[in-house]
Amino acid sequence: MNLSTLTQQFEHYNAWRENLISRISAYRDWLRAEEISDWQIDLRLQHLMDRLAVDKLNVAFVAEFSRGKSELINAIFFADYKKRLLPSTAGRTTMCPTELSYDAGKPPCIQLLPISTRAGNVTTTEYKRYPDEWTTYPLNTDSADEMLETLQRVSDTRRVTQEEAEKFGLFRAQDANSLLAVAADGTVEIPEWRHALINFPHPLLQKGLVILDTPGLNAIGTEPELTLNLLPNAHAIIFILAADTGVTKSDIDIWRNHIASMQGGHRGHLVVLNKIDGLWDELKTQAEIDEELHKQVLSCASMLDLDAGQIYPVSAQKGLLAKINDDHALLKKSRLLELEFALSDQLIPSKQDIVCDNTAGEMGDLITNTHELLNSRMINIDEQLEELTGLRGKNEEVVRHMMSKIEEEKARFEKGLQQFHALRSVFSHHSNELFSYLGMERIKNDVRKTRIAMENSRFSAGLRNAMGTFFFNVNQNVTQSAKTIEEIKAMMSAMYKKFSAEHGLAEVSPPVYSTFKYKKEMERLEDSYNKHFNTLFNMLTNEQYTLTAKFFETLASRVINIYEVANREADNWLKAMMSPMETQVREHQMQLRRRLESIKRIHKATDTLEDRIAELQEMRIIIGDQLLALKRIHLDIEHALTSSLPAAGPIAA
Repeated sequence: MNLSTLTQQFEHYNAWRENLISRISAYRDWLRAEEISDWQIDLRLQHLMDRLAVDKLNVAFVAEFSRGKSELINAIFFADYKKRLLPSTAGRTTMCPTELSYDAGKPPCIQLLPISTRAGNVTTTEYKRYPDEWTTYPLNTDSADEMLETLQRVSDTRRVTQEEAEKFGLFRAQDANSLLAVAADGTVEIPEWRHALINFPHPLLQKGLVILDTPGLNAIGTEPELTLNLLPNAHAIIFILAADTGVTKSDIDIWRNHIASMQGGHRGHLVVLNKIDGLWDELKTQAEIDEELHKQVLSCASMLDLDAGQIYPVSAQKGLLAKINDDHALLKKSRLLELEFALSDQLIPSKQDIVCDNTAGEMGDLITNTHELLNSRMINIDEQLEELTGLRGKNEEVVRHMMSKIEEEKARFEKGLQQFHALRSVFSHHSNELFSYLGMERIKNDVRKTRIAMENSRFSAGLRNAMGTFFFNVNQNVTQSAKTIEEIKAMMSAMYKKFSAEHGLAEVSPPVYSTFKYKKEMERLEDSYNKHFNTLFNMLTNEQYTLTAKFFETLASRVINIYEVANREADNWLKAMMSPMETQVREHQMQLRRRLESIKRIHKATDTLEDRIAELQEMRIIIGDQLLALKRIHLDIEHALTSSLPAAGPIAA
């Protein structure tokens, strides 16, 4: 298939990521071969490579219905199949949030979660763990027609009573817009499915791209998981407007409440003005058409408070048609290539920056620790060489004095080890305290208590108090964990300084770790809750409780996920905090033992002196070679991290 600019850029990003994994793997193999590694370093490197290997690029397409969202996805990603794979017709087609990705461990298929699951408070994320709860249809990738027919299932609807629609949170008797949807027989049309997962072996999806196709404002508002999980976790959000409608009130509501507030000035943040072919008029000159389009762009930018350069006018339908028919002139006129260029220029480099920052900190810490260890070995060998060369031609009394001196140093260090073991005990206590605040049992207990409190008081004040208490407890946990982290940092810094002054161990700066990002995410969730609760406040008690309970379950799922991440990162940080000291203590203890053994051998047989000096000089050469090899490995990893992706090519039809 012919690769588009976006596809090429994604290929370059994937090659960059694979090269980075290869460089990290080479570092790990070198550590093992030189017998420098230990289980903690090995585990950290494996976790890092595993994260890079499963790295995903999540792109969310968001719009009110009938903005041509699915058509745009077809035009950008699936035009080479010469069919509209995603349903895209007049009116509303995507009735439920749809995720497109690829898992080689599963056959191509579409999994659909029945809308009836909305009657309970179980989140979509939780349902993903239980495939038997989904209705699955295989995808015949050898037939575009059959795939199209199967994928049409995301458009399925059914008619239900108003009571049933209300139970699913899809109808409000007090809402004028809901009443407009009531048919003559009193029934309401609702989606057949709550969520769709499409497993499809598209080249980009195989490389880790995940596409989220969302329904309109109604679905975003009634499915909290979109607001709290899927949209905030997207690396880019493509917001689609339509030139034939302009910026409507519902467009502004989606933008302000669900996109602008969470994304800020994020690079992966594009607005598409679709359906510009509606402005093509054979009775107007091209200059007049361009001027009218420019005014539309300026109007949209003004209403969304954006720079006009962030608005990309396109015709997805004409762009798709042009790609299918290999019509280069129409493709250029559709301006689709300009949007693809912007995606290549902004989306993928932005994702690369995130991965680069996360990896650079971890690798920098590990390589610094390895460098400190080798330096420590080199310093120790130099000290031994100085001691032993000073013994040349000296009598037995001098050798005995040297042996006594090393024994005293060894005894002093072993006394210091008692302080180290005491430190380990205090460190373990603080670690347990940290996990008590960030522990899974604590947050799950807070969730249970909140559920009970909400059940016992279904009125507005009771629901507000229950949720308020939940957020207070969560924030207290994060605040207390931050204090414990600072205590651990201070304690370890003091111990590193003490061992450096008393025993000559390298003084290592403790790695940086902060709970600030957890705190900011909790604040975002609380702010989202407050906004939604205000809209629920005027509802009838039962309906209010039902929607608030659904919202809380999604919110609780997100908070639990944050705690899981915090647990992993805290565990890695604690290991990174203690590991260098453990390594240095073990290394210093081993070197003291070797020095003492050398002097003892020399004391017994003077001809051993020259042999030992030669042995140490050989070891010095080996460590020098290791330091040079480590420098080359570090440069290789830095080059892999900082190498830029090739610039996107010129726009051409």
